[in-house]
Amino acid sequence: MAETDINGYMTNLEQVLSTRKDWLERVELIKLKDELRVFQSSFASLYNIYLKKKSIDEDPYKQETKISELEVPDSTPFNEAKRIEQLSIRLSNFDSQIDFLVNFYQLNIDFLNLDRIKRIVGLVRYIDWLGLIPDAPSCMTKAVAELSNKSKVGVDPLTLSIIGESLSKLSKTTTGAMNTLKELNIFYRETYKLTVRKTISGSMSSNEATPENIKKKMPAAMPGSPFYRELIEEIIKEDYSASGGEIRDGILNSLIVKEEKPKAAKQTINYKQILLDGIQVIGGASASLTEICTKLYDNQTILESRKKGLFEAIKELIRQITNAEPEVVFYTIETMDQTKGIPIKDKINFHQFMEDLEKKTRILSSFCKGNAYQKLTTMTEEQIIGYLDRNIKEVTNFHKTLGALDEFFKTNVQPTEREKIKGIKPELSALKNTYVKANQMLYEYNAQKESEEQMKRLGVNPMQVQDAAPAAPPPPPQEK
Repeated sequence: MAETDINGYMTNLEQVLSTRKDWLERVELIKLKDELRVFQSSFASLYNIYLKKKSIDEDPYKQETKISELEVPDSTPFNEAKRIEQLSIRLSNFDSQIDFLVNFYQLNIDFLNLDRIKRIVGLVRYIDWLGLIPDAPSCMTKAVAELSNKSKVGVDPLTLSIIGESLSKLSKTTTGAMNTLKELNIFYRETYKLTVRKTISGSMSSNEATPENIKKKMPAAMPGSPFYRELIEEIIKEDYSASGGEIRDGILNSLIVKEEKPKAAKQTINYKQILLDGIQVIGGASASLTEICTKLYDNQTILESRKKGLFEAIKELIRQITNAEPEVVFYTIETMDQTKGIPIKDKINFHQFMEDLEKKTRILSSFCKGNAYQKLTTMTEEQIIGYLDRNIKEVTNFHKTLGALDEFFKTNVQPTEREKIKGIKPELSALKNTYVKANQMLYEYNAQKESEEQMKRLGVNPMQVQDAAPAAPPPPPQEK
């Protein structure tokens, strides 16, 4: 290809990529963040159910793990003798990696690159949620399919619903995330090729432009950049072969961001239903709180039994027979002041706290079944917002205190009784996922309301959507 043709193509390509970069930042990356957020929340729900069913073990070192870059967990075949142990470690690692990706990773064009896209693709596809069957070729997919089927046995309807919904959302968000990752992968491939042209191959003749010559010049011209032989060979074919002109035109056309035209009118958003769905979500916390109450009473019995002699035991028996109020018991627990970042000590009346907790559990349970939900449907949106926000905050505060109580019981019994204490970490984790999800729905309500109001002020019709066809991204190039 003549030098003028190379320069002309590079100019056009740079302009098209600049427009595409803006579109990716403005549209596709926002989609990706939303898809990954739902993906992470859905997996966390499943993971906690696996722990609760004792299908896997809790990782004692999970909180100590520090992540600086995404890493796809091990996916090699299991050592069957240590199957549960290895599966527990891998799923714990996967949960941590997805959490890091959603909450700490920089999902923006300037930070991402081909290597990082490859890592994200590896995490999203680590378990094949679209082909989750017991005879799947991937050992992790097969193991998770078996865990999921096992977790459905002997559970209440709410848990069964959570499993089904989580698996459905994981499958759906995998497709959505992979669509965006495909677009990002294409952008970074062509950006890499443009950089090579501008710094190395653009001034080469057809005889000079070989992978070997370009590789020799790369350390000086593009320090720190990997050498992707596959993409270098594409450059040579596009710039110096007889069919190069046709290939280049095809690339430019494929990168042009076409004007998005609405395909269908969107139904009016039922904002009140979003809030009512949030009410039902926070109501689901009752299941975790019920199990927590049972365990805490058992733990309190173990703790108090070692303090009582024969006389105190007789008094307690008489109190139970006569249905008298239980003896007042105060525990000093340690929580963290989030605003100051320092631990603080609180003295709580255990039986009063448990009475309040049981009362809140009954109220939350009525949100899922009973007359309370029906009454809420007759309220205004403002009234439901206040009700939902208040219950989210109350459940959040209970979660904080319960975590401190869990630690208190574990550290205030004799070493010989330590194994009798029932931990509540799986239930606490499920409880956190519940109020986080309910809070996300409240945020979604506020965000959509604000967005619609802004669009109306600008004179734009917000009731328009565009369909998107799913597609899997091509495999990222291999660094050589």
